[in-house]
Amino acid sequence: MSFSNDVRSEICSSISDKDKRFACLYGMLLFCRTLSPEEICFQTESSISADIFSELFRNVFGREVQCVETVRRTDVKLYSFEITDRELIDEVYRVYHLFRNVRTIDPEIIVTNSLGVFTAGVFLACGSVNDPSKEYHLEFTVPGEVLAEEMTVLLRDIGVTAKTVTRRGQYVVYIKGSESIEDTLTFIGASQCTLEMMNVKIYKDVRNKANRLANCDAANIDKVVNAAVRQIEDIRLIEDSCGLDTLPDELREVAEIRLENTDMSLQEIGQSLSVPISRSGVNHRFRKIAKIAEELRTGGVTR
Repeated sequence: MSFSNDVRSEICSSISDKDKRFACLYGMLLFCRTLSPEEICFQTESSISADIFSELFRNVFGREVQCVETVRRTDVKLYSFEITDRELIDEVYRVYHLFRNVRTIDPEIIVTNSLGVFTAGVFLACGSVNDPSKEYHLEFTVPGEVLAEEMTVLLRDIGVTAKTVTRRGQYVVYIKGSESIEDTLTFIGASQCTLEMMNVKIYKDVRNKANRLANCDAANIDKVVNAAVRQIEDIRLIEDSCGLDTLPDELREVAEIRLENTDMSLQEIGQSLSVPISRSGVNHRFRKIAKIAEELRTGGVTR
């Protein structure tokens, strides 16, 4: 099951009383595909939305509405509810105070404690949300510019910033950002999905931090190995050219330890000396060795 369907299932399980059923169906009808005095058509690719629409319509209007299933070329099922009975359409318009020429949200129908359920109905009609493990994106494909503007205002009133874009002739109200999506899911009654999304976000943050640390550790290891290789090359050059005995005692000691311990860190070398010194002290001695080796390469004086 997709994350969108998880949200739909949780929403449906929370619609438990008369006021909530009324408000949720209002959102589904107002944002359905076709809403006119001649025809009402609710379409969805979600069997969950189809089932709840049928149930809510029966509860609110006491009428069964036939569902027609068709299969698209992509093997995706489309569930359609077409209402052409003029008396039933008139009753829907009367009960929900719908305007015949424009779709607009009537705030008097939605009492404060049902606004979230109304928005849940909108999501069931035209909403979707991406799997949070892949992308943070929630959107409503809205049938009309006026409703798109009103949805943007509604979401802004609950502290969520939404934007609108036109896609293939349709208005899409979309939300980016995990916190805004979490607030929206909680508002429409999908608090468990909100928690799931938060857990995914925590997992992603921990994983990204672990990857950064691993990359940092790998880079540090590469740096240490490359430095050790250069040091050994310098020491071998000196050994082959004039012998390590020509080096001062303190330089010869670190050179011999490095040759015997190619993977030892500077700190470990410093602790292994007859007179232990710090990591920076060891690094200083290797710089002196590097300078001698460079003089040998260029034909300069070694001491």
